[in-house]
Amino acid sequence: MANLKQKLSPRVLQDLKKRSFAGIFIYTVALCVVVFADGYYFRHPVFSNRFIALITGICLFRLIHRLVEPRVPSRLETVNTIVFLAGLVLTALIWGIWSAAFMAQPGEMNIQLLMVICTIGICSGGCAAYSPSLPLSLAFNFSILWPGIFIFFRIENPPLAILFTIFSAYMALMSIRMNTEYRTALENEALLKEKTKDLEKLSNMDGLTGLYNRRYFDMAFEVGWQTAARNKTRLALIICDIDYFKRVNDEFGHLAGDEYLRTIARNLNRIFKRQTDIVARFGGEEFVILVSNARKGRSAYLAETFRQQMSDTRLQFESHTIRATVSLGLAEMIPGSGQDRGILIARADAMLYEAKNKGRNRVVVYQS
Repeated sequence: MANLKQKLSPRVLQDLKKRSFAGIFIYTVALCVVVFADGYYFRHPVFSNRFIALITGICLFRLIHRLVEPRVPSRLETVNTIVFLAGLVLTALIWGIWSAAFMAQPGEMNIQLLMVICTIGICSGGCAAYSPSLPLSLAFNFSILWPGIFIFFRIENPPLAILFTIFSAYMALMSIRMNTEYRTALENEALLKEKTKDLEKLSNMDGLTGLYNRRYFDMAFEVGWQTAARNKTRLALIICDIDYFKRVNDEFGHLAGDEYLRTIARNLNRIFKRQTDIVARFGGEEFVILVSNARKGRSAYLAETFRQQMSDTRLQFESHTIRATVSLGLAEMIPGSGQDRGILIARADAMLYEAKNKGRNRVVVYQS
């Protein structure tokens, strides 16, 4: 069972279910065409009724299973899959055995020709539809064709038996080819999705620090603002700026400045570590932190913790020891209906300038 689940990924299984749905009705239509053509039903009512009952019964079972399977508990997923696959193979086997019985009836040349055409058509469509699973496609091929091949040899009709055998082998090769193409397309699709995610991630990240960039922050801020306004929760915004960062670049070089920016980013991620916290590089030496569902006073405590940590940090770069401090402005509020989110940015920015004017290396919190 574990092996079955490993080979049939959810995506492959979903494709098989979609592809097999039309077959439920095709069998019934094909059966009616054969049985009721040329007055066959009235010549063989018992045989026809049994065939109709078997095909209709298995198709009805598959239709009911298709309707109820979304409600089946996840713990029965493997059993559910086995029932689905067994239904496909059993339908083909019933058709294959009964179509072979048609071939053994004397004096029914027209109906037998019609049955051969329908069987070949159903086999072609089924092998193509089930090609995402090569074992299923081959099992379908064997179930629907080989009972007839066996009968053709028994009634001494070698040409038709050989033709059916060649056709079965051809469909097996086609199944292998279609399965290879399907798997390749699936792998390419997965690779494309992975590359798309990587590109999307890169477009949202700051290349130097690994933090979110301003583009992503603007989108996250809009969503966070709307969510906080709807749920009446507190939203906190912290703007951080490195004090006298130009001196670091001028004295130790831009490579040292870059390393210090990365140090800032690592410390920010360690302190603002909730999954909902958005830490971004706003530009240059300025950083911004968005704290959703913020408890009153918690954001100020974290901001002060970060300020103290950076004040104590001594970055060793080559033969130099680099020390710089940070200033932070903090504002928090519960957004009201119709309010613009720019008000929170303006308040935090004003607090940052106040921190700079008061001597830097401090956190200033907006007091409403």
